[in-house]
Amino acid sequence: MTPVALTIAGSDPSGGAGIQADLKTFHQFGVYGEAVITLLTVQNTQRVDAVECLTPELIVRQIEAVIPDIPPLACKTGALGNASIIEALSKVAGSFSFPLVIDPVMISKHGTPLMAEESRRVLAEKLIPCAWLLTPNLHEAEALTGLSVAGLEGMRAAAVRLRQMGARNVLVKGGHLAGDAVDLLLTEHGEWHTYRGQRHDTPHTHGTGCTYSAAITACVAKGMELADAVRVSKRFISEAIRTNPGLGHGAGPVNHHATVSSASAVL
Repeated sequence: MTPVALTIAGSDPSGGAGIQADLKTFHQFGVYGEAVITLLTVQNTQRVDAVECLTPELIVRQIEAVIPDIPPLACKTGALGNASIIEALSKVAGSFSFPLVIDPVMISKHGTPLMAEESRRVLAEKLIPCAWLLTPNLHEAEALTGLSVAGLEGMRAAAVRLRQMGARNVLVKGGHLAGDAVDLLLTEHGEWHTYRGQRHDTPHTHGTGCTYSAAITACVAKGMELADAVRVSKRFISEAIRTNPGLGHGAGPVNHHATVSSASAVL
């Protein structure tokens, strides 16, 4: 059976992030991708000029159209735009029979806010309890928990808090730490896993979070255990950054054609 994954996210016309990055990543992992669009952006590698959200009703109708016809084995979210969209999605997500990976996108690579304060509150109260896996970066972990997340101990504390808020598993991404890029996974069984990756000196990291969470979603759709899925995806995103194609005049995209390692190859 062909593995299927669904992404619920915003559109990036430059192709480096959002729906476009998710679908490219799904394809690279051998997974059939479905896409529900939440918002449109006017952006390139240098700037974001506009963000236009779709109506919650239209987003829900997209979800209800694809799931019964081509059921996904895993799903991820990206930019959700506003509180109304998040609330509508939380009502639908409560009935999902497949793992939901929530990438709590709050700000673009260019520094443009993609989620208002009220939206963060609704995300924390209503959508996080639906998360099979939550994948915040340091900024997002701080915004959701109110904790200072400046190092590994802060990442651990944030992961524990986010589990208490309802997420079954939490991956706190340390890409903004000094030194190696270290991520921490806290599982629903109370297990800790640490993933280290070499830091690459490049401005071309647009769509890193989208691509990383999409890779994890693809691995889960293929039946991989979570700890292994993160390990394979961490190796993939590191290679995608290292081999970026150097496109654009600003923060360019990563390489979505990067090599995908097997779980056994990276254990």
